Amino acid sequence: MNIIGISSHFHDSACALLKDGKLVAAVAEERFSRFKNDSRLPVRSFRYCLEEANLSIKDIDYIGFYESPEKKLSRQLQYPFASESDNEYRWLDYDLPIREIREILGYENVIRTYDHHLSHAATAFYFSGFKESAIFICDGVGEWDTTSYWVGFGSKIELLHNEIFPNSVGLLYSTLTNFLGFKVLNGEYKVMGLAPYGVPKYSEHIRKLFCCDEEGNFCLNMEYFDFANAKKMFKDSLSVLLGVPPRRKESDITQEYLNIAASLQQVLEEILVKKIKYLASIAGKKNLCLSGGVALNCVAVNSIRKTGFFERIYIPSSPGDSGAATGVAALAYIDATNKRHSYEKLETAYFGPSYSNNYIKDLLDSIEIKYNDYSNNEDSFCNSVIKEILEGKVIGFFQGRMEFGPRALGNRSIIADPRLSSMRDKLNNLVKKREAFRPFAPIILEEHFSDIIELSEPCYFMSEVCKVISKLDLPAITHVDKTCRPQTINSKSNYILHKIMTKFFKITGCPVLVNTSFNVRGEPIVCSPIDALRCFGNSGIEVLAMGRMIIKKEFLTDKFIEMAIHEHEYIKPGKDLFTKKVSDSVYTFI
Repeated sequence: MNIIGISSHFHDSACALLKDGKLVAAVAEERFSRFKNDSRLPVRSFRYCLEEANLSIKDIDYIGFYESPEKKLSRQLQYPFASESDNEYRWLDYDLPIREIREILGYENVIRTYDHHLSHAATAFYFSGFKESAIFICDGVGEWDTTSYWVGFGSKIELLHNEIFPNSVGLLYSTLTNFLGFKVLNGEYKVMGLAPYGVPKYSEHIRKLFCCDEEGNFCLNMEYFDFANAKKMFKDSLSVLLGVPPRRKESDITQEYLNIAASLQQVLEEILVKKIKYLASIAGKKNLCLSGGVALNCVAVNSIRKTGFFERIYIPSSPGDSGAATGVAALAYIDATNKRHSYEKLETAYFGPSYSNNYIKDLLDSIEIKYNDYSNNEDSFCNSVIKEILEGKVIGFFQGRMEFGPRALGNRSIIADPRLSSMRDKLNNLVKKREAFRPFAPIILEEHFSDIIELSEPCYFMSEVCKVISKLDLPAITHVDKTCRPQTINSKSNYILHKIMTKFFKITGCPVLVNTSFNVRGEPIVCSPIDALRCFGNSGIEVLAMGRMIIKKEFLTDKFIEMAIHEHEYIKPGKDLFTKKVSDSVYTFI
């Protein structure tokens, strides 16, 4: 039984494949197209899923699609959209996603559609390993739902309660993200990172934007919001309420904006705690599954854990829309077989492409890039990586299968020494080319995590922020509020990185490395070896460890570096690589 799940036509499209009940492939389209947040039909991802499982399109028994186009259109028709949001009114063609699956992918078998929030719920519950669980979904909007409360048992998921558009916690956060000058559906995590630099002086102002009772029932005050406007999500009355103008994109982030971010984060956590308390009271379960875009707010996740309302919490590696491809595949599997695909907890995210040492060597040889080859000596490879780290170098680490989800988890990562006080600025300024306030995450040996962070269980997907309690000085991964967003690894989850870190620990007594995504600002995480080389040439990364090859920056020619910089400049954020059009829309529901 071969089932593919697809999420597409809003943002972050993706494909996932269940083969005989086993998840064998899952990847976001942006990694192949190199167009960040690519929303189009995931043609390349679909092709990859087939190739990874050695299948043809005729071998696919079912395709599941992650939302109901008809229900989505019903909301769009009832809400007064401004004409400038889409002059061609393509959104009226609600059958477009299904028709493209037929016409572009050439699929002729069964296609099933599922509601958006149900797909999110399945993403979390059916891969959690829980036999029973409460399920909380919170995002901007699906068809109509913005927050939904579920209970899962066995192969069943039942809706307990829901809230509908426009009353959305996710859109509250996105609107303030827009007000603060960041890109919606991408900059929310920046606001979360900004929050510790401010004080919550605007919390009372933000509470006037909505009402929320003790059971978490939530209602936006629409006097301040304009979701029909493609240029901005808020009305001028928001500026009047806050007493400050909207921040211009790329302008200085002054203290009042830091305070707004702090206030927004505080208020978000208050709302979510109320909602989780209500869910605990109506679900009667000890376990909790979280999904939807708001579940990417890892600071709020830690606040939820601290309530103690639930004993165990599971969040998938990709709780946003791309991850819904796995959930919808699991739903289609149940419909096809009348049973759940698995009761095993999914603790890995490595479901993307991998590239052999021979492939990497042939590529390097073909473009005449010098490298040190450690194919036949794994220990020497590890020792060489450690030597570079100890010398304060920044390492592009490209290994094995690519991660599924928005975070690099050790296979498409940049790694470095967390003990160096200069490393954070070095990474932000020279490597990532991004805002100086942005924190970096640690990757921690699982056997030592309780000595480093205040967390009760391992965290495989960087899904939670917690306090740093280490006696070691780790300035490169410790945020201004003494927190971090950790990933823990063991020898089973990531053998080669675990081996490197174990050797590093024996030398230094430090079981931690800096771990940030292998990309520069404005582009997706690298997927292929050529992506890695291009990013290497266009950044301050000093060493590339790709497969068992090590390439030093001085091995690259000036011509190659010039090419890498040129290609990055050509693919500007906001510019559609295929139509060449630049969109100034901040958000649209169509």
